[in-house]
Amino acid sequence: MDPKEFEAILHQLWNHSLTPEQAQVRLKADHMLDLGSTKLDLDRQSRCGFPEVIFAQGKTTDEIQAALLALQDAGQDALATRVNAEQGSYLEETITSGQYDSVGKTFRIPCDPQPVKQGRVVVISAGTTDLPVAQEAVVTAQWMGCDVQLIQDVGVAGPHRLPSYRSVFQDADAIVVLAGMEGALPSVVGGYVDCPVVAVPTSVGYGASLGGVAALLGMLNSCAANVTVVNIDAGFKGAYVAGLIAKRTASASVSTP
Repeated sequence: MDPKEFEAILHQLWNHSLTPEQAQVRLKADHMLDLGSTKLDLDRQSRCGFPEVIFAQGKTTDEIQAALLALQDAGQDALATRVNAEQGSYLEETITSGQYDSVGKTFRIPCDPQPVKQGRVVVISAGTTDLPVAQEAVVTAQWMGCDVQLIQDVGVAGPHRLPSYRSVFQDADAIVVLAGMEGALPSVVGGYVDCPVVAVPTSVGYGASLGGVAALLGMLNSCAANVTVVNIDAGFKGAYVAGLIAKRTASASVSTP
């Protein structure tokens, strides 16, 4: 185990933010918890900075619940994505400390205490129909401990709308931009800012949009040099990348004399 993680566990035990049972789970040598069909990686937070995230699609409600509770017992901030409405309703009833986001289809059990927010991420959606993917991004960046702001419905069909929000997004450490159709919005945003722009194509549009492929190709061919692209409807992945950038940027600015 990393000495810093061991020291953190001892400190959390001392200030009672971690129970002896939670500490025991985190001190397990292999850090892999076998839940049957799920092999939970409890060491991911020490290796990668954040806990394992549960991808709920294709899992039973019991499997999702078991994984979330195991993360909670280990003192980690538990997050599940792609949780359908039936699963979310059940989880809210049985895990009162958790919260289901019915728009973004996420379920989260925040750890206690919550860390101080670090890094600023702005999520920008082109259209109202992009909101489910945008909200998944918002919750993910919040789970990462970032200060997050959402700007909705400012796509290129009404180009006069975006500039009025410049004061909101121009000082962000990283920006997530979601768009379907031809996927033009990330390039426009990229032309306004000096930070990384993570483009997320969405599967929104008519037949020739090919379920988001047209937006994906448009974003990959962006003229703006600060735009990079993740997969179709990958709100979680876009926000995760943006969160890592934002937190490192914030840390660097604090440590620089």
